[in-house]
Amino acid sequence: MFNREIFFDAVRSDPFGGCLTQDQVDGMSFILDAWETAPPSDDLRWLAYALATTYHETAATMLPISEYGYGAGRPYGVPDPETGQTYYGRGFVQLTWRDNYARADHELEFCAEDSLEWHADHALKPPVAAAVMFKGMAEGWFCGCALADYFNAHEDDPYNARDIINGDKSMVPSWSGGMSIGNLIKGYHEAFLAAVEAAWQEGRPPQRDVETVLTITLRLSAAGPVKVVSVEAHTSAPGDRSA
Repeated sequence: MFNREIFFDAVRSDPFGGCLTQDQVDGMSFILDAWETAPPSDDLRWLAYALATTYHETAATMLPISEYGYGAGRPYGVPDPETGQTYYGRGFVQLTWRDNYARADHELEFCAEDSLEWHADHALKPPVAAAVMFKGMAEGWFCGCALADYFNAHEDDPYNARDIINGDKSMVPSWSGGMSIGNLIKGYHEAFLAAVEAAWQEGRPPQRDVETVLTITLRLSAAGPVKVVSVEAHTSAPGDRSA
């Protein structure tokens, strides 16, 4: 579905500033593979926003990572007395809190050794992290907002779409040059959207020529000799204007 060469050439320039590491390529490949296998929508803005969110949440590594500091000083940074797990942020979208890990188990039908609630580090596996991201953002697991609320036939709002993950869109980090988190991610979204749209268009398989042969049976009745001339009918692929 996506021409990887075109995609990576585009994102190498923007938002990655001219250089990609193999880890970044591998991480984005996992995300594209997951979308191609089970796309939650045909709206490429959704995919672009997931990639933009990943860029922000993983500090541009594009790999599922653990939250810096492992939740130190936060309520979710304390080991759960029942499971022994600590539910700090993990994955592409930094899944936090035991309830969200348990919901991921329920929605993705994980249990026993696959359970995220009981084995929280499984959220760092790229296929798991991608599934959590796409399903969670599409269904509004994290803050009650979903991709369809901001990207639909009437809305195109990557700034406010930050509410899907976190309510920090208006915060201005010290390292951002005065730009808010919502506007930072909006810029990433524009770059990723241009890349996936270009890769999608070029990645479509070419149309094959279509040829149709018609057989016509005629019954003629005439008083004298009849001359029959055969005519070949030919139809070409759409867009072929040759005679």
